[in-house]
Amino acid sequence: MKLLDIQQMADRIRNNVGKVIIGKEDVVDKLLVALITSSHVLLEDVPGTGKTLLAKALAKSVRCNFKRIQFTPDLLPSDLSGIQFYNQKQAEFEFRPGPLFTNILLADEINRATPRTQSSLLECMEEHQVSVDGETHLLERPFLVIATQNPVDHQGTFPLPEAQLDRFLFKIKMGYPTTEEGAAILKRFKNDNPLRDLESVVDASDLILASQVYSEVHVSDDIIQYLLQIVERTRTHADVAMGVSPRGSQALLKAIQVHAALQGRTYVSPDDVKAFALPVLAHRVIPAASLRSRQAAAETVITNILHEIPVPSEENL
Repeated sequence: MKLLDIQQMADRIRNNVGKVIIGKEDVVDKLLVALITSSHVLLEDVPGTGKTLLAKALAKSVRCNFKRIQFTPDLLPSDLSGIQFYNQKQAEFEFRPGPLFTNILLADEINRATPRTQSSLLECMEEHQVSVDGETHLLERPFLVIATQNPVDHQGTFPLPEAQLDRFLFKIKMGYPTTEEGAAILKRFKNDNPLRDLESVVDASDLILASQVYSEVHVSDDIIQYLLQIVERTRTHADVAMGVSPRGSQALLKAIQVHAALQGRTYVSPDDVKAFALPVLAHRVIPAASLRSRQAAAETVITNILHEIPVPSEENL
C-alpha cells in the first residue's frame, strides 16, 4: 500500500459507515485514526447516541471481528482475558480465550467495573497481549478498544485512573444529532436496520498495511516544535496540576500523521495539530484542585494554550 492509498481506503469506509450512521464523519475519522495507529478511544456520552451502532458498523465495514462487553461491578479480569480449564478428554489444561481476543472490542460503561477489572485492560491496550497463568497470548491486529462511559450517571461507578486514561488516544463525544439529522435517522430506521445489510469494503489486512506506511507522512521541524510547545505549556500552566506526558506528545504526533494521510496529504499542517490537540491532550491533563469540572477545565486550558502559542508558517512545511 502507498501513502496516498490510505485516503481512498478511508473514503470507502466513511461512505459505508455513512449508510448506517448519519452526521458523525468527524467521529468516524477519529476511529479510523485509532484503528490505523493501533490505539484506543474513550467515548463519553449519554445512552442512545449510537455508540454501539457506530462500533458495529465500523467493524462490518473493515471485515473485522467485533465483540461487546457490558461492564458491571461483578465482572472479573478472567471474564475478559479467558481462563485455563481442564479438558478431561485430553487430560490436560487448555486456554479458553475471552472476549479480548477480537479486532474491535466495545467496552460498554467501562467505569462500572471495579479498578481491578479496569486495570486488567492495561496490558492488552498497551502491549497487545494478555498474560494468563504465566503464559502470554498475543492479540490479533488490528486491535481497537472503544470504551464508553455515561458522563451523567455516577452512581455505582469507578472513575478511570490517570494511568488508564493515558492509554486512550482520544476522549470524544458522539453528541446529539441536529434536527435534520434526527429526521434522517427516523426515516432510515423506520422500516429496517441498515446495519443488517452492510457489506465489508476493506479487509483487516489493509488496515495493517496502512499502519506500516502512515509514518511516511512528513512532519517538519517547525511542526514538531509547535507540538512540543503546546505540550510543554501544559506542564507549566498555572491552572494545571499535572501536564501531558511524553506518551501524550507521541500520541498527538501519530494522530496528526494519520489524519493528514486520511485527507490525501503527504505532510502535516498546523491545522492538523489544532484539530487534534483537544481530543488527544485534554483527558491527559489534570487541572488544579481549585477547578471543579475536570474535563471542561482541561479543554479550556488546551484551548487557551492553542491561542497563546504562535502558529508556524506553512511556507516552511
